[in-house]
This record gives sequence, structure tokens and C-alpha cells, in this order.
Amino acid sequence: MDVEGRRSAVVVGGGIGGLAAAVALHRAGWTVAVYERSPSREQIGAGLTLWPNAVRALHALGLAEALQARATALLGSGVRRPDGRWLSRTNADQVTARHGCPQLAILRADLVDLLAAALPSECLQLGANVTDVDAGGADRQASIRCGDRLVSADLVVAADGVNSLLRRTLLPAQPPAEYRGYVAWRAVVRVPTMEVGPASETWGRADRFGVVPMGPDLTYLYATANATAGEPSADELAELRRRFGHWHDPIPALLDAISPGDLLRHDIVAVQPSLRRLHHGRVALLGDAAHAMEPNLGQGAGLALEDAVVLAHAVAAGPSIVTGLTSYDRARAGRVTRLARQSRLLGQLTQSPSATVAALRDITTRLIPDRFALRGFDSAASWRPPTSSPVPASQSEL
Repeated sequence: MDVEGRRSAVVVGGGIGGLAAAVALHRAGWTVAVYERSPSREQIGAGLTLWPNAVRALHALGLAEALQARATALLGSGVRRPDGRWLSRTNADQVTARHGCPQLAILRADLVDLLAAALPSECLQLGANVTDVDAGGADRQASIRCGDRLVSADLVVAADGVNSLLRRTLLPAQPPAEYRGYVAWRAVVRVPTMEVGPASETWGRADRFGVVPMGPDLTYLYATANATAGEPSADELAELRRRFGHWHDPIPALLDAISPGDLLRHDIVAVQPSLRRLHHGRVALLGDAAHAMEPNLGQGAGLALEDAVVLAHAVAAGPSIVTGLTSYDRARAGRVTRLARQSRLLGQLTQSPSATVAALRDITTRLIPDRFALRGFDSAASWRPPTSSPVPASQSEL
């Protein structure tokens, strides 16, 4: 505990999951410090979609008003073929009727900013390179090493991403993240939404293209294709045009709107198998550090936000921090494992080069009524925060 008798937490990683954990713990009365190795808060990334589970998590963090100011509600979404034919469609009213709130789109940088703004400025330590961790135990604090400093705390949150140093240090037998056989490109372009239409994902053979409107004149684009890891093209934008430039409108025009410097390319990796325990000693693993999965369900950020809410609730509700972390395990491990398997299966179906698999996939998708197709997202979108809040009444609003 700190000098004021409050529990203390160190969060390693200043991305979405780490900042969300810091906000949740801060609201629950903890003293929190976030150690982020980047020397600045300049955010790399494009857009995100937030399903109702992620929206509920942000509301539980006290960020409903800030989210409303930054995010855009999607009017509809669906799956298409490269010739433009719709295989499946849903609208916002259907999502809201089933889950109580809409699906949102937001710039990653905006989500990071609103999370950071919910913390005291002194919480965030930039340019902090954490090199080691001691998990502590039931009767002693955990600690991290940052430069020549040893920093102790009642709880350490490992939110340092898919290639987590803390995970590798504490769980050396856990296999590292593995390449899943395909790459993803992402960009945000300035195109009037009225020229774009509803959000969609178009399925080809071993490639996909996603379109997500983000306000009056911004559109988030993403694409995937099977490729060799670590071998980018000399001209990534030309590669995108070669692969997708002949697909349905508005994809060609959206490709033309991309500035080469704004196009991101990433190898898709995932932690396989998923961790069965999400803590070690007094260290909680959270977000991609715990369960990085393929991005096929649009749940990477959502599950990290859920983790943060559940973690703060569990350690506040339990008689001890270690007991609370055991409750965090029980609440999270099964759910994230199931969703990781679903995401992996969807990746296998959508990235298959087989014409037969693609044809059967498309026929099956087209034959499922839209109202039933929406139920396929229930396992992810129906999550709700713990019913009893650990937040002190005096801190119920920031």
C-alpha cells in the first residue's frame, strides 16, 4: 500500500487494455502508475469497431459521455461478395433491440485519448522500458524493474501486448505468439460517408476487404490476404490495388483515397493455445498479453476493456488480492478461450484458398436469415459488467 493506505498498482503498457485497467483501478480508489515504453503519446493505428460488450465496458469505466462525443454509431453492417452482392445484412435497430446499445466505430487514437484523459496526468510514465518482473506472492508485493529502478506494488498488470515480456518472463513454457498465415492492411481515408454506404466486409478467396464509416467524412479500411510473414511488398498500396482494385464499389475509390504514408501492414499473430490462468502471483495478464487472438470477431479491444472492468471488480471484491485474481481467472479464462477459438475458425473459413470452401461458406451465409445471423454474435456482444460495482460512491463520477 502507499503512504495514504491505498492499494497500489503498476500497469505495464499504455495501450487500450493498460489504460482501461488503470482507469478501472483508479476509480476503485487505487494509486496507479502506467509504464509505457513509447517516449510519446503519438498513437499508431487506424480504426476500431466496438460491439455492445465493449460499449458497456466503457460505460462501466465512467466514459459514456466521452465515448458519445468521439464515436460514431454504425447504421448497419453486413457481408458481401467481391461482385457486390450481399450475403448477410443487419441494421442498427436490430443490434440495439437485441443488445441494448449499438455497434460503434472510433479511431484508435481517440479511444486511447479518452482513456488517458480519465487518469491524473502523473499516472502515465512515458519512455519507461520495463525489463523484468517479480510476481510477488500472498504475503509480499510484486515488482518491476525499469532502468535502474525497482518499483513495488500490491498488483502488477501485464498489458504489454502480444509479444509480452512479462508473459514470457513469468510463463517461459507458454509458446510465443505464432503467425497465422495472413497479413492485414489498415488505413483511414477522408471520403464522404454518403459515398461509402453501410459498414461491410467482403469475402473473397483467401482475402477480405472491410469498410467502416466513421463520421461525416472518414472511413476506416482494412484488408487481409494470405502471405509470407515478414515479407512486405516494395509498394504496399500497389499490392492492395492489384488484389482489390477490381472488387465492387466503393472499394476502388477508397483505395485511390489512401495516402501511402497512412497505410499500415501487420502480420497476424495469435497466442496459441490460450492461457488457462490469467495471473501469476500478484501479476494479472490482460488484453493481448493474455489472449491475443486473430481479429476476425472485432473483439481485441472489447475483450481488453472487459478484462479491465472485471479485474478491478475482482481485486476489490475479494478478501485478498491473490483471491481476487483467482476470481478474475474464473471470470475471464473460459470466455476468452472460447472467443479465440471462434475467431480462429472464422479465419480458417475466410482465408481458405479453396474455391469449394468459399462457395459453401457463401451459400451457408446467404441462406441464414439475417435475424438468426445476428445471434451468432451473442457470445461476444451479450457480455455485461459485474453487477456490484467496486467503485466507492464518492468516486462514482470523475
